[in-house]
Amino acid sequence: MTMPMYVSPEQLMKDRADFARKGIARGRSVIVASYATGIAFVAENPSRTLHKVSELYDRIGFAGAGKYNEFENLRVAGIRYADMRGYSYDRSDVTARGLANAYTQTLGAIFTQESKPYEVEIAVAQVGGGQDDDQIYRLTYDGSVTEERGFVVMGGASEPIATALRERWTPALPLADVLRLAVELLGGNGEEHRELAAGDLEVAVLDRRRQRRTFRRVGGPLLDALLDGRGATQDVPTRDDSRPGLHDTLTEHDPDGATTADGPGDPAASSNPQTQRED
Repeated sequence: MTMPMYVSPEQLMKDRADFARKGIARGRSVIVASYATGIAFVAENPSRTLHKVSELYDRIGFAGAGKYNEFENLRVAGIRYADMRGYSYDRSDVTARGLANAYTQTLGAIFTQESKPYEVEIAVAQVGGGQDDDQIYRLTYDGSVTEERGFVVMGGASEPIATALRERWTPALPLADVLRLAVELLGGNGEEHRELAAGDLEVAVLDRRRQRRTFRRVGGPLLDALLDGRGATQDVPTRDDSRPGLHDTLTEHDPDGATTADGPGDPAASSNPQTQRED
């Protein structure tokens, strides 16, 4: 009878961590940064349907880097957690900290118990009444969670981008300046620098000036204006949530944030108007 090969727990964890880090580094970077009136999500993502950025709840957004199907599973689980908690208790009981705690338990269990860890990094951000109240949490493949102040960079070549952001980012920057800075850094430095157009980007914001649902995708003429400098005094249009059916004309409709993760036929959403997501 042959004896199974022994691998020390320390070496096993190191091999899993190296495997996950290499997978994440192969992906494109994502920047989540606070600005004067909210929190911006900027990702290099030319796809119009496979989103790396999404709404989780009224004032909470999600961004993922790494393997798409894995962070998409986490996104869907986060929406279900948020809707169930808001349905069972109150909408104000759904917080970014609660979602981060749930994610860290899931990722930690997968890292230690499954044969392959998730090759992902995710960020959960909640916009507050002021910049001092904004919350941005970064979660890594092993379940580690860190509360970041001001901004977070994930995936790809995150270290040089984070270093440049620390030197150039300030809390008072308007949205247009934050977007242009993020796009410049996502394009890389030196000889490998690439000019990223609006079609290469996925951009969304959590706008603290909105009363309830703060998440908005930014695209079309507004994004072009912001990146070209013509929108230096513009910002994402606000909307009166008390008037159903009124849409922002310069922002792209959010296809994956209009309903719960289970779709329009979710019985929990249909039985309680408070949990329905409005267009």
